[in-house]
Amino acid sequence: MTTMSHGRLLLVFMLSGCVATSGWHAQNDFTYVPISTDDYEIATWQKISDSRGPVHIYIEGDGHAFNGRGTPTSDPTPRGTLVRDLAASDSALNVVYVARPCQYIMSASCTRSDWTDGRFSSRVIKSVADTIRTVAGARPIVLVGYSGGAMVSGLVIQNYPDLNVKQWITIAGVLNHSDWTEYFGDSPLTQSMSLNKLPNLPQTHYVAEKDETVPTALSVRWTGGANIVIVPNATHDNLKNLKIDFIY
Repeated sequence: MTTMSHGRLLLVFMLSGCVATSGWHAQNDFTYVPISTDDYEIATWQKISDSRGPVHIYIEGDGHAFNGRGTPTSDPTPRGTLVRDLAASDSALNVVYVARPCQYIMSASCTRSDWTDGRFSSRVIKSVADTIRTVAGARPIVLVGYSGGAMVSGLVIQNYPDLNVKQWITIAGVLNHSDWTEYFGDSPLTQSMSLNKLPNLPQTHYVAEKDETVPTALSVRWTGGANIVIVPNATHDNLKNLKIDFIY
């Protein structure tokens, strides 16, 4: 890394996020709303048209946490738009895209652990739960988590039962990070919390048929084969045939 000042580095991160989202929210009737939590400022894009209706909340994946050589990056902001595009295609009246901590906004408290071994830490999960609470209040929530965002959403449901989550949807989702890292021979996520069991609420787990990042065999193991929908010919980052079934 070059020896630039902290302020200069922060500006680069913020600009990279702006470039990545240019035109997306305006084009799809979404409004950019950063939300302050105890530890992070969380980037959200919101389309809210019904003050009482359910809110569909999409949680981003791990983003650009590692480069092609497996080395942690200095900015985990996603390079693709898969989750934002899924949110944009949702015709519900209330739809919110929630980035993970340190994506798009590099808060002063961000450390590399927040997108590596501590990506599912208690403070990360609390910040996402607080963001969801700010966005939805007491309204019914449909929580949609992609990839590592599935783990985040499950931990939010497990640890914050006050949130009015009525349906849980995962897409190419990690549901057991210890099992997942062991499967690939990767370092364990020692600063992260674990999902003790799957929540007892309506849920659907969409699994990409040709996913090499979260293999189908792992998804079946984690769910016992229940509530799984296989997305044909899909890969981890290409889910064109995905059709989400909402009960709300």
